[in-house]
Amino acid sequence: MHPLWAPVRRVAATVALVSTTLAATSGSTAANPVDDWNSIAAQTIGARGAAGVIDFAYVHIAIYDAVNAIDGRYKVFAVQPSSTSRRASVDAATAAAAHTVLVWLYPAQSDALNATYAAYIANLPANAATAAGVKVGDEVGAAFIALRNGDGRNANVPYTPGAGPGVYQFTAGCTAAVTPWLATMDTFAVKSSTQFRADGPPELGSQRWAEMFNETKVYGSLNGSLRTPAQTEIGQFYAENPSVWFGRNVRGIAVAKRLSTVDAARFYAQVFVTASDALLTAWNSKFSFNFWRPSTAIHQADTDSNAETITDPAWTPLLPTPCHPEYPAAHGAGTGALAYALEQFFGSSNVVISLSSTSVPTVQPLAVHSFSTTQALVEDVIAGRIYGGMHYRTSGEDGARIGRRVARYVASHYFRRVDDGHGPHRGRRSHQRAEHGDDQSNDRNGRNERERDDDRR
Repeated sequence: MHPLWAPVRRVAATVALVSTTLAATSGSTAANPVDDWNSIAAQTIGARGAAGVIDFAYVHIAIYDAVNAIDGRYKVFAVQPSSTSRRASVDAATAAAAHTVLVWLYPAQSDALNATYAAYIANLPANAATAAGVKVGDEVGAAFIALRNGDGRNANVPYTPGAGPGVYQFTAGCTAAVTPWLATMDTFAVKSSTQFRADGPPELGSQRWAEMFNETKVYGSLNGSLRTPAQTEIGQFYAENPSVWFGRNVRGIAVAKRLSTVDAARFYAQVFVTASDALLTAWNSKFSFNFWRPSTAIHQADTDSNAETITDPAWTPLLPTPCHPEYPAAHGAGTGALAYALEQFFGSSNVVISLSSTSVPTVQPLAVHSFSTTQALVEDVIAGRIYGGMHYRTSGEDGARIGRRVARYVASHYFRRVDDGHGPHRGRRSHQRAEHGDDQSNDRNGRNERERDDDRR
């Protein structure tokens, strides 16, 4: 047996299959106003896929800048209100900033959001501190909306799939590509979605392609797979809608770590900015390389000019294939970004976390995976997308590499203390667009040197 076909090991990770909701995992018990409004945002955003993850970034950037305008210990990310007071209520500022942005993002839900906001403010002291906090939050929210106006969210971006060897074609159940506008939308922190673009999938005639193809073929099939039951569960674990999965799990981590309001504001913003820019980068790469999914490649293997890939017209993946090009893996980029953002925020790769999923049919309401290192999470999600039959190993690895590079860039340029003397004071759209023609190279042999350079930019 080829070594790549051996069952993928999960390093330093344990799986707990539970039938009860754990508060620390679900994030149902909020510890501060940022947790509260993340929960409200999650209910508002709902199941919106990668686009919903990006919407969390809008909300939490506004919360961060509003809270930081009052606390003052960290650098501004995007906007600074015209005036503020250290005596203003951070609870009120958090609520006002989040409410303002959520109503802009989801105007159809404005009545419900207005009612929730009114009730929340009514539970705060009716004093000058609350009024001042509301003023800060309203101003930051409005200024951030103005800054992001026209950034490409929900833009009409036409897409037509191609044909032929290696080219993405719609798979079962797909009649249109999902959110192609993410490939062209403005990023939040990195210079553009091309700055850390992936290097590209393997050449179809290569040994690497044959290895990747056959690993997914034997471990990702619905029928006749070499997967163990535990590996099937790993595949199913990452099938939950990404915006629901991210919202609940990021909140669960924040609550479990018992962060203060100021630290929670910075934590959520850093995590969601990192995940969003990684996903925007992944989408740009997806629609640039336009690579075919395993179900297409395995059905049409006789066209790839590789003697080691064999056609199987009856092959079906374990899980439904998402309706967008294959390379790189979005979950690899997004979940990789989560892992590496945690590493940057807590200053260590040895971060103990538990994540939950509602998409394991045999374990309801939640299956829980616990990890003692961030790398264990990265390896778990890469394996999960192979077992699900929708990705190849290279795609997961290169997606996670995007997440790592974005996480390093964000941490080295933003969310830093005012007195550290490092990094710019404003997010990407608050200063003139920088030229970045030299930021992208597709030379795989030069990756390590380029990544070091990217971390310093």
